[in-house]
Amino acid sequence: MKVTCVQMDMKFASPDENFQKAESLIRKAAERPDVIVLPETWNTGFFPHDDLPRYCDADGERTKRMMGALAAELGVNIVAGSVSALRDGAVRNTSYVFTKAGECVGSYDKTHLFTPMHEDAFYEKGQTLCRFSLDGLRCAVLICYDIRFPELTRTLSVQGLDVLFLPSQWPAVRSEHLLTLCKARAIENQMFVVNCNSCGTAGETVYGGASSVWDPWGNRLAQAGTGEELLTAELDPAVLQGIRESINVFRDRRPELYNL
Repeated sequence: MKVTCVQMDMKFASPDENFQKAESLIRKAAERPDVIVLPETWNTGFFPHDDLPRYCDADGERTKRMMGALAAELGVNIVAGSVSALRDGAVRNTSYVFTKAGECVGSYDKTHLFTPMHEDAFYEKGQTLCRFSLDGLRCAVLICYDIRFPELTRTLSVQGLDVLFLPSQWPAVRSEHLLTLCKARAIENQMFVVNCNSCGTAGETVYGGASSVWDPWGNRLAQAGTGEELLTAELDPAVLQGIRESINVFRDRRPELYNL
């Protein structure tokens, strides 16, 4: 599976411009990858406090319409990062996933909201996880801050998981945290981790880029710089079988001892 991360510098509180830019970058990226991944809240930036609902995608319809059509036209799976979406009267940080046929096969509302930047005061917490299949691989999506909660990733992985997609808007000042957490989640859960981060500045926050792709052994398959770019890596499913046969951590777990 070849994946391409669109490390995007979105314009703060400018959905129309961001939708146009996202489409342009996806078309530029669509040179035979199997999956294209976008960053977190690419439609609004993270995140306009003043009148946030006005900038949101109502029920994610604009995102679903554009991404579904692009996926079908270009013949590529799209993990459409996340968008600020207004649904049932509440703002949610929502990821949508589309197959090569343009079908939306998954949606996920961010479950852990970043309280240091008061995300919890503006967005509604998600309550469910999201699993889906792309090209025969078992996949899931989490969003940014979620990666700091290993019990969330383990809950997904014990059910069987090959690839974790992580859209984010992670600040430059903590870039090493993001890289370390992605590597750790890949190793401990014996899966690929694909992180697509944003770059640029929103308000006083500088976002760090450094999108990365990790294999189950903790090898960094690719890493972006700090500016806008397209990052591509190849995920070899044979690696999954190799590590799971040689070091079967899931067989050796002792869940009767774990009290989370």
